[in-house]
Amino acid sequence: MKAQIIKKNGQPEYAVIPYADYLRLLEAFEDKADAAAVAEFQEAYRAGREFLVPAEILRRELEGDSPVKLWRDYRSLTQQELADRAGISKPYLSQIESGKRQGTVETLAAIARALDVPLDVITE
Repeated sequence: MKAQIIKKNGQPEYAVIPYADYLRLLEAFEDKADAAAVAEFQEAYRAGREFLVPAEILRRELEGDSPVKLWRDYRSLTQQELADRAGISKPYLSQIESGKRQGTVETLAAIARALDVPLDVITE
């Protein structure tokens, strides 16, 4: 890399480099920053501070499907199994999945624990 050094009062003040070199440096810096961000996310994910939602669940939720039902299906649970794990009745779970009832915060938290997902993942 060829740089032109501009001095002020006898001290280097600026370095002027060819634009192509500048772009290469910028790309290298961005690559390093991206790699650091990925490493940080991976560490947070391994530590349980990050949670991933499968694309299929996200797509179907955006189409209007119940997040509780989607996660129940994803975890291969029947309504009865999830209701038992959450300590609620199957009809109550069915009403939550169908949107007929919203469920209390306590109930939704119990469902989230039973599904092993953060509460905000199943609340709309």
